[in-house]
Amino acid sequence: MQYELLDAADRSHVQAVAAIWTQACGPELAISPRFVRYHLAPAAGVARAGRLAVNDGEPVGFVLASVLHDHPQVMPPQAGWIDALAVRPASGGQGVGSALLSWAEDWLAGQGCAYTVLGGSIKWFAPGLPASLGTDDFFARRGYGALPGHERSWDVARSLHDYVTPAGVRLSADVRVAPAEPGQEAALREFLQREFSGRWYYEYEAFLREGGRIADYVLLCTACGVDGCAHLTYEDSLVPLDHYFPYRLPRPWGQLGAIGVSADCRGSGYGAALLDGGLRALRDRGVDGCVIDWTTIVDFYGKFGFKLYREYLTWGKDEAK
Repeated sequence: MQYELLDAADRSHVQAVAAIWTQACGPELAISPRFVRYHLAPAAGVARAGRLAVNDGEPVGFVLASVLHDHPQVMPPQAGWIDALAVRPASGGQGVGSALLSWAEDWLAGQGCAYTVLGGSIKWFAPGLPASLGTDDFFARRGYGALPGHERSWDVARSLHDYVTPAGVRLSADVRVAPAEPGQEAALREFLQREFSGRWYYEYEAFLREGGRIADYVLLCTACGVDGCAHLTYEDSLVPLDHYFPYRLPRPWGQLGAIGVSADCRGSGYGAALLDGGLRALRDRGVDGCVIDWTTIVDFYGKFGFKLYREYLTWGKDEAK
């Protein structure tokens, strides 16, 4: 077995990562080369490295690790991510996964990381360990365990074909929910910087730099200006939709995530009205199968007809222990 530097500019490496992950995780978690290219594209402050395991000239496994420098509001500088680790089933049980994981942990240690999180990285492969894969025992034997207070999260989903606004969702006449329009970029930036100055603000800045479409955000506007937003993903959006693994749902697919309102607006029904506005925007663009990803507030989304779709384990490892 040989181990090679994973080169994001090498088309064959990108194709190998997509193929290995899909074979290891199955069709319900399949990814495309476009997804891999999106994940491996440079991001502000992110240092990333990976290795391919190659047997007789054939890539059979890979690992990716990353750390975010100079953005402590998003991720503490002493923590890093194992973005993804996968081995082709035919090469399982040969120590390939263990060797790849050890290399990634050593690389993260060299970046100054004392704590490692599985998944959930910038442009993540998955928010955590997909529970359906049953890989928790592999990681438990290597010192990983649930993050206290954040043991698991879910994707929820439903068809929007017959979506109607739930009874009780109301807005006063001076509040408007609608897709953002060109020219509102600065107002949305000010809202996110004020209310969600961590990851959501970081990701919005990256979205603008990478040419994202501002209409993929739905805004809730009051007399004070932007007081809420929800980020939508369509099949022609910047983010590849296989990022959310919607394959069991009816097409066309869509996603809603990163939804929130100003702190002084909470408890007034604005969050429900914003969610409803986002779902109607997706439905009116023809979306049927909709995923709301990486959440722990499943009861809130259940009021809008969403059911549990996929479960993730949120695990990490403290090297100091």
